[in-house]
Amino acid sequence: MFDRLADRYDLLNRLMSLGVDKRWRKRTVRELCLSPTAKVLDLATGTADLAIDIASRHPQVHVVGVDPSVKMLERGRTKVTKAKLDERVRLVEGIGEDLPFADGEFDAVTIAFGIRNCTDRAQALREMKRVTRPGGRVAILELGEPTGGIMAPVARFHIHQIIPRLGAWISGAREYRYLQESIEAFPPSSEFAALMDSCGLRMLELVRFSFGSCHLYLAEVPVDEERLAN
Repeated sequence: MFDRLADRYDLLNRLMSLGVDKRWRKRTVRELCLSPTAKVLDLATGTADLAIDIASRHPQVHVVGVDPSVKMLERGRTKVTKAKLDERVRLVEGIGEDLPFADGEFDAVTIAFGIRNCTDRAQALREMKRVTRPGGRVAILELGEPTGGIMAPVARFHIHQIIPRLGAWISGAREYRYLQESIEAFPPSSEFAALMDSCGLRMLELVRFSFGSCHLYLAEVPVDEERLAN
């Protein structure tokens, strides 16, 4: 499905979010608190928007982007080359539930709009923890149902009435139906934060964007205090 969407995916994101997805990613990059020479893993990298944002903001940081869609990766590589980031951004095929990386290999892990597509979210979260060094951050940006606040009904109307028509026009009705249903089925933010905690990630902050239509889940891999003391 994502192979079929690849050529229209960026346009779809811009229009569906009214362009604010760029601001969401910018905040995500800032919250990583990276060292100058950090190594970052970007899961469900898609067309590499977040990977490019990370590498552009941090001139010495290296980023590995992982995605199961070959066509999305092809589109991403074109964008990486255009941004002149080939030496610091590498895109590879793979899935979040089974990562081909060593324990603690990365200083931070990100995933934007992809965790809801993982077949086994808990396993993907455990893999994120495994490949992140102790003290490193895990940042998850994900869409959801708008709740709370006087503007939430307007946001829900946008998601349930405007986006379906717009998405079907751009991406095709069958593909978009899955995207919409996956957003509706994603658990409430408090429930997903609890799942992250149960998988060994210590929650630092839960940032609510656009009346709850998107959340940034910011966590870190706990440092083994007893091991440090010894």
